[in-house]
Amino acid sequence: MPTVISLLDLAPISAGQSARDSFQASIALARAAERAGYERVWYAEHHNMATIASSATSVVIGHVAAHTETIRLGAGGIMLPNHSPLVIAEQFGTLETLFPGRIDLGLGRAPGSDQVTTRALRRDHQSAESFPQDVLELQGYLAGKSVIPGVQAVPRAERPVPLYVLGSSLFGAQLAAKLGLPYAFASHFAPDALHEAVRVYRGTFTPSAQLAEPYVIAGVNVIAADSHDEAVAQMTSSYRSRTRAFISRGGVGRNYTDAEIDAFLASAGGQQLASMTRYTAVGTPDEVRDYLAAFAESCQADELITAHHAQSVEARVHSVELTGAAMLAAA
Repeated sequence: MPTVISLLDLAPISAGQSARDSFQASIALARAAERAGYERVWYAEHHNMATIASSATSVVIGHVAAHTETIRLGAGGIMLPNHSPLVIAEQFGTLETLFPGRIDLGLGRAPGSDQVTTRALRRDHQSAESFPQDVLELQGYLAGKSVIPGVQAVPRAERPVPLYVLGSSLFGAQLAAKLGLPYAFASHFAPDALHEAVRVYRGTFTPSAQLAEPYVIAGVNVIAADSHDEAVAQMTSSYRSRTRAFISRGGVGRNYTDAEIDAFLASAGGQQLASMTRYTAVGTPDEVRDYLAAFAESCQADELITAHHAQSVEARVHSVELTGAAMLAAA
């Protein structure tokens, strides 16, 4: 069983709450993870999503870092096609300088948004094609070995920020293996290619200055509660809400009842959405621990990114605490 567990926080904005409330919740979650022995908290870059407040990812990381003591904080991830490598190197060089030894940088090549939003970000839809080259350019800036003559990222921290490649396909696995970087698979919402991607990554890994051996991180959904029935109820409520938000985009279908949502998820049209949360640990701390252990073994994961989906902040914090205690007790 891996002893390394981390936490994914999307900084969700719940109904009736503000983005400021969301950031306060992020601090509470990070502090709970710190107390419970988690290795790090990841924050994901998304744009034009009314229920997610982590769009300015580096700013959120800095805010939470200032309100915690030891836990590592990282981007899980920065969608590099949305940015110039130099700007990201400057941002994360600044974070590592302010909070030395606590900053991680995960990189993805998806835009984290729709095509219209991508254009609003002033990025070309072809930007993702240069992702491998952009990763190398960014890596050079962070290490003080710029591939662009005469251009350096300032400030540059005393030691490079560790890089991670994020993905949900074989492309990311192959790139991470070629560059000798850790690989994180988004199996908490895109589970289909998990095992094949890990096989490709481990089978083709080339050691690098950052990493001597392959390092696999896998995402998994978690809802832990004091009783099994309570956890199942939280999961049902959370996944109904998620489905309602998905099918209500554009203001259509906002008044779907629970029964209608359940019927949709059971239908052929809803099966794809339902399958996105295939990997979910739900139940008591012991049940969650056993599920996570089996999941990690099945996909050869060295670290698990746990995404806690209870709707209330208090329930999410409690889930983080219960899961951490159970995993530490079994280590």
